[in-house]
Amino acid sequence: MKVLENLVYTKTHEWVKFEDETTALVGLTDYAQHTLGELVFVNLPEEGDETEAGKSFADVESVKAVSDVYCPVTGVVAEINEELLDAPQNINEAPYEAWFAKITDITDKEEFLSPEEYEEFVKNEME
Repeated sequence: MKVLENLVYTKTHEWVKFEDETTALVGLTDYAQHTLGELVFVNLPEEGDETEAGKSFADVESVKAVSDVYCPVTGVVAEINEELLDAPQNINEAPYEAWFAKITDITDKEEFLSPEEYEEFVKNEME
């Protein structure tokens, strides 16, 4: 399982990369994509959609099931990664490059885990 030092994580297995205090990229962790299996479809929010921290804002479909993706911040979708619509397998191949959405105007955040805390969380979840 790969965990990057320059990101923060959630207990629902999303990663967040803050560009500044009010702008962030959001994606699924390496652990999440591995657990879900081969992803065959992704449903992304629309640009301009409002997001709420802790609420579903996208979903992914694997050969096993459909799973919600939760937005860890409250804000506005400024941009989506349209490449994922045609190539959801990018999430499996490079989860930390395959961001789902850029969220701006962030007004609230979930409680985040540091890379070390996330590794410990996943380790405990696997036991």
